[in-house]
Amino acid sequence: MKKYQALLDNILTNIEQENITPTLLLHSCCAPCSSYTLEYLSKYFKITILYYNPNIYPEEEFIKRQNEQKEFIKKLKTKNPVNLIETNYEPKIFYDMARGLENLKEGDIRCYKCYLLRMEKAALVAKQKGFDYFTTTLSISPYKNATWINEIGEELEQKYQVKYLYTDLKKKNGYKRSIELSHEYNLYRQDYCGCIYSKVEHDKRVSEN
Repeated sequence: MKKYQALLDNILTNIEQENITPTLLLHSCCAPCSSYTLEYLSKYFKITILYYNPNIYPEEEFIKRQNEQKEFIKKLKTKNPVNLIETNYEPKIFYDMARGLENLKEGDIRCYKCYLLRMEKAALVAKQKGFDYFTTTLSISPYKNATWINEIGEELEQKYQVKYLYTDLKKKNGYKRSIELSHEYNLYRQDYCGCIYSKVEHDKRVSEN
C-alpha cells in the first residue's frame, strides 16, 4: 500500500526547494472538509475550489453547503489566494451513475463511483483551465476510502495529463483539526455524507437508537 502522506510530503518539499507557487484545483464536498485542507495546502499553492457535488440531496442542502463554502473562503486568512468555482445543482448526473446500486450500503462500490464522478470533473476542469495540480478534500474523512481516492486520482492523471496531488488528509490529525476549525468558524457540519442513500441510512440508524 502506498503511503500517500509521504508522497504529498515529497511534493511539498520539492515545491519549497524550487521556490514556486503552483496552482491547485481542489474539489471540495463542504466547508468543514475544506477547512484544514485549505489551512494546510494554501501555504504551498494558489488554490481554486471546485464545488461539484451532484450527489447531494436535497437541493436545499446543496445550496446550503455551497453558500457555507463561499462564506468560509471569505473568512479564512491564507498565505496564497483562494478562489471558488460554483456549480449548478445537477442531481440527474448522480442518479444515472447510481442506477442499479441504490440498495448498497455506504462505503460500497456506489461510493467509489461517486468519488470518480466528482474527481473526474475536477481533473477535466483542471486540464481545461491549465491548473498545475488537482485533488479533492474527500480523503480527510475517516469514513472515506483514501486508497480508492488516490487510485482514482492516479488514473485520472494519466487520462487527462494533469498532475494529481496525492493526499491522505486525515493524517497529521487533519480530521481533528477540521473539527476544531469548524467550531472556530461556526461552520455548518452536516450529519450525513450527502446523497439520499446516505441520508436514509443515517436516519435509520438514528431511529433505531
